[in-house]
Amino acid sequence: MTVGSAPSRWTLAARLVVLAAVLAAALVGAVRLGATSLSTGAVLRAVAGRGDPTVVTIVRALRLPRAVQAALVGAALAASGATFQALLRNPLADPYVLGVSSGAAAGAVFTIATGLAARSALALPAAAFAGAAGTMLLVLRIAAGVGRALDARVLLLAGVATSSFLVAAVWLALSFADVEAVRSAVFWMMGSHAGATWGSVGALGLCLAPALAALLALARPLNLLAVGEATAAHLGARVERTKLVAFGVATLLAAASVAASGTIGFVGLVVPHAVRLVWGSDHRALLPAAALAGATFLVAADTVARTAAGATELPVGVVTAFVGVPFFVWLLRRPGAA
Repeated sequence: MTVGSAPSRWTLAARLVVLAAVLAAALVGAVRLGATSLSTGAVLRAVAGRGDPTVVTIVRALRLPRAVQAALVGAALAASGATFQALLRNPLADPYVLGVSSGAAAGAVFTIATGLAARSALALPAAAFAGAAGTMLLVLRIAAGVGRALDARVLLLAGVATSSFLVAAVWLALSFADVEAVRSAVFWMMGSHAGATWGSVGALGLCLAPALAALLALARPLNLLAVGEATAAHLGARVERTKLVAFGVATLLAAASVAASGTIGFVGLVVPHAVRLVWGSDHRALLPAAALAGATFLVAADTVARTAAGATELPVGVVTAFVGVPFFVWLLRRPGAA
């Protein structure tokens, strides 16, 4: 993975403005479409609190928080995926490579199987975030115990081993759960924004804003790490500190996203690649562009999941997989991938 020439400041700004405009269009489309289709004018009036009270409730209490949450989760997963691909120098890395999704699933299944999720709306996302964050700390502790330097290969192996153990624990718990608990757990693990509220959007935004800012501040060291740790150190980068902070922040982004909406695959894998293919690998441009593109992609995917099958809502992870798997196969088969 090499770093291409950096775009000029004006070129980067123009690209981000275009991506922001596309995201705004996707958000408007997401709010307009549904069981009751709305005009753009009706949506704008409802956002301002004017017009039919029923339409105002549909827009302000249901569709708009859901669309905004999808945008935040998509931005977080795409930025996290781009960061992991730079740190591991592996184009097939994604935000769940350190076992975050398995840890979140373990926490979520625990609350579902014990009935805690039915007693409190906060129990499931809190347990999922705690499971994901605990898994991240465990993986970092295992990797740190092997050597003083944070070896990416050791970190990856620790993540795979921990994830496998947690997946086994999840299926063990589900084997003793009742049918309704299994159904709820499986649906959660496939991802959905159906439970989005302004409270969950606010909590997610407070977590994501400083994390995304921290990753943008690490863009130059990530560019240096992409060409090798020895070269990065020679050029003045504080390699171990950069890796530790970047791993921690990227994993927290994934953990917060999974806690809010379940496990949604392929956003963090596909979107950074698509942006990199079009505009290069400079992380000063890649990270903000991937965040905007990831937000747009997940808003569009959630709109399809909500409207494609009539009254039956599809798990959004199914839609992202239908797009992500063909792209993944193409990535493996393209010249030079081996």
